Amino acid sequence: MCVAVLLLGCGAVAGGKGKGADGEAKLFTVDFQQGRTLKYKFVSARDVEVNWAPKAATAAAGKSTVGKSTESLEMVVSYTPREVDPYGLSAIEVRCESIKAVRSKGTPGRASGRDAVESIAGEVFVITVDPAGRIEDYSQLDGLIRRTGQKAFRPKTDRGRIKEPDMIGDFVASQWFLWDSVASIEKPSAGVKVGQSWASRLSVPVPMVMRKARDVTYSLAEVRPGPEGELAVIRSSYALAESAPKDWPVPYTGRFQMAGMFGFFRGYKVLSLKGHGEEIFNIDAGRIERYEQQYTMRMEAGMLLPLGDNPLITIDQKLTMERIE
Repeated sequence: MCVAVLLLGCGAVAGGKGKGADGEAKLFTVDFQQGRTLKYKFVSARDVEVNWAPKAATAAAGKSTVGKSTESLEMVVSYTPREVDPYGLSAIEVRCESIKAVRSKGTPGRASGRDAVESIAGEVFVITVDPAGRIEDYSQLDGLIRRTGQKAFRPKTDRGRIKEPDMIGDFVASQWFLWDSVASIEKPSAGVKVGQSWASRLSVPVPMVMRKARDVTYSLAEVRPGPEGELAVIRSSYALAESAPKDWPVPYTGRFQMAGMFGFFRGYKVLSLKGHGEEIFNIDAGRIERYEQQYTMRMEAGMLLPLGDNPLITIDQKLTMERIE
């Protein structure tokens, strides 16, 4: 989610925010101060490898059967509180200050060089959340995602609706789930001890049209001193989830054909997903400082016209975030 804010009363845990002897539970809150803006840089990058003949011992006539491509999204987003209520709903204004999508030269399927996600630059929306970090009103963010999804389609043709490749799912992955590690703590008022684990679920951005999720296991690895407060090291591991929640946003609806290479594939079957991540959270300042998530997903794809072996697709994904001044 874009801003999962956890604002608790000052007396929720004796001893305050994360203070006390070693082994004591640390209280995590995401603190927004009226008039103070937090700004973050996000990067989502992936390498995609398509093995067209996975069962072939050698490539025919010395020609490679493996196609490789890359794509990345970089953006700067700021978060400014409009209203802060630690016991009720808090309203946060989110502004996309810059956004740029880049693909490797020769990536098939684009009629133009501009990704639909780049239209989000300059957009502003507001969400409201309750003290536990649950989104009470994300209608503006959801509307932005849907409007952006419509911009991924080519003008009407006699071939019907054709969707260009886009990185809208990467935007969703960065914004919808930014404070997930804190918002997913089962009993936030009880705090978290070093070594404690908890579960959640995150999205899986991909270059094709799929709705997949990864199961996440968070764990508080350590708490160490920092120049601006205690820093919690939250580590995470990922595995393929059975399904994605139905209330996650969907950029497009209806029937359409995808342009490019992935328009020829059908019936994707995910074979595996494994990965890990690490997040640095400032307990005293009540903010995430940075995170890094990476995973590898392997899948098999059917063909629109059967031409032999089903291709194997490998996606190496990395998502990072860091706070900037």
